[in-house]
Amino acid sequence: MKLRNLIDSINYIELVNVNNMSEEIMGISYNSKKTVPNDLFICLTGEHVDGHEYAEEAFDNGACVCVVERRLNLDVPQIVVEDTSEAIAQISDLLYNSPSKKLNLIGVTGTNGKTTVTHLIQKLFEANNQQCALIGTLGHKFFSDDIYRDAKHTTPQAPELQKLLYEVNEKCIKNVVMEVSSHALAQHRVDYCDFNGAVFTNLTQDHLDFHITMNNYFNAKAILFENLVAGDFAVINVDDAYATKFLDKISPTVSTYTYGINMPADVRAKDIKFNHDGASFVCCVKDKEYNVNLKMNGLFSVYNVLAAITTALALEMDIETSIKTLEGIGGVAGRFEVIITKPTVIVDYAHTPDGLANVLKTARDITPSDGKLICIFGCGGDRDATKRPKMGAIAEELADKVIVTSDNPRSEDPQQIITDILAGFKSVNDVIVEPDRELAIKEAYKIAQPNDVVLVAGKGHENYQILANETIHFDDREKVREIFGNH
Repeated sequence: MKLRNLIDSINYIELVNVNNMSEEIMGISYNSKKTVPNDLFICLTGEHVDGHEYAEEAFDNGACVCVVERRLNLDVPQIVVEDTSEAIAQISDLLYNSPSKKLNLIGVTGTNGKTTVTHLIQKLFEANNQQCALIGTLGHKFFSDDIYRDAKHTTPQAPELQKLLYEVNEKCIKNVVMEVSSHALAQHRVDYCDFNGAVFTNLTQDHLDFHITMNNYFNAKAILFENLVAGDFAVINVDDAYATKFLDKISPTVSTYTYGINMPADVRAKDIKFNHDGASFVCCVKDKEYNVNLKMNGLFSVYNVLAAITTALALEMDIETSIKTLEGIGGVAGRFEVIITKPTVIVDYAHTPDGLANVLKTARDITPSDGKLICIFGCGGDRDATKRPKMGAIAEELADKVIVTSDNPRSEDPQQIITDILAGFKSVNDVIVEPDRELAIKEAYKIAQPNDVVLVAGKGHENYQILANETIHFDDREKVREIFGNH
């Protein structure tokens, strides 16, 4: 793209040292070390790093112009804007020729369930002979049987996201289902994405290290629904405490569909039953009833499936075909994934108070009367510390035995994180504390009996652990197989 065309299309405050308007912009960079010749370098201001301090290095590596929030004391071309995080989204959309406008783009947001719901919706598209790409926590893939490609964030930064949507178009895929995180919404990563539909799963405490208050967290999530227009659709979990607030944010010109268990809804589950093989329920869709038998387990799985069925309703897909498709799905990696039986060892991504409570209740449902429920978990460092004692209290209440360990401690002292967790216990006399996550799993191996259920919570699909000075390979699923494999 010619620099002249870009400047004519964006909002800016002033131009500094911009003389060659015919300069060809070949790419966008916001990391000076990865900048290459003819990149436009954008100085993002983050929580820990200010990109303005790295502009000189970016120009040394070939940047031809930079986008800034304040004039730099450098004799280089500069475009001064009010907010570089907004500018990077607009410029990325322009550079890739607004790819989302050519796609049927569906966003899924909420504290828990985003990953599973997006995977279920992708399967529903394919059951209806429509190709669908997926973008989310596990990475991105163009088809459900495709390999995952790397994901640094649940929702990519704007240049990577717009490039990915461009690639989806190039492959002639017309549908995309995407996890949309609160960070992405607050940081403008999905600005200029033309969503055709939005799905809300639930809202419970998480990310308050970033959002500070639950109201800020809600307002970030609500952006996805506020931007829907006539012809778009919204899918809302009416059982959630924030449902009414989300509904109030949606324009009356948008088609709104609801799902739930306890409240009246367009799609509702009743007569729910659980067993070792999964969950069953009667699904009421408008005035029709369907028997559903899932391979997935837990009340949270019922909600995830309801979200997918409601999306199918919004997309005018055949409900019977959709239910049959969902009945054949065994689940998503690291989401209540049974790794070993006798004892039953489950790995789950639960890392919030609500998420931990949900998986522990589900694990209890499949724990034999003569078995114990053992829970291993920790909390991430450099994240919302107020949820740590809450998760401790939940584990103490719902599990028979608790082993507190490390998750991703990052720059924090693992022992301090554990101390914060233990503050939520009424008594710590019977708690096993083992900061080394591998040794914690070995502790569970020592005490677990054949009829016990062991839940290893917090990391799920992740195959790494972030320590103070390094990121090491660590996969709960691998360690469980290694340690419990010969039980």
